[in-house]
Amino acid sequence: MKLTPRDRKLVVAATRARKHCYAPYSRFGVGAALELEGGTIVTGVNVENCSYGLTVCAERNALTTAVGKGLLPGKFTALAVVTEADAVVSPCGACRQVLAEFGAPDTRVVMHNLKSGETQLTTLGALLPHSFTPLSLPR
Repeated sequence: MKLTPRDRKLVVAATRARKHCYAPYSRFGVGAALELEGGTIVTGVNVENCSYGLTVCAERNALTTAVGKGLLPGKFTALAVVTEADAVVSPCGACRQVLAEFGAPDTRVVMHNLKSGETQLTTLGALLPHSFTPLSLPR
């Protein structure tokens, strides 16, 4: 997959958001940007807590913000995740599962590393094949 102007716009939004992360324990700042149907971009950052299990990842932060703005399942079209590490970082397993609730398997995911400048492109379906979604539940 090739980086599109839309991808670049999401990376810029996630990079700007990342400046506001709260990561005093890990010092591992993450910014995320979701594109909703219609082109609206919603951002999120990781917010750590001294009780580590209560930390919220940037991707889930962006998603819950989008839900507060009316996002419904299946209605976001792309995601960018930006970090500054030794390698490109993908969403954690918990984020992948939550993202699968609101995105389609072909939803584009852009992972960008500020340190190296490297970008990787994938889809939600590739990140979480055979995902458990609302369609998995009995009706």
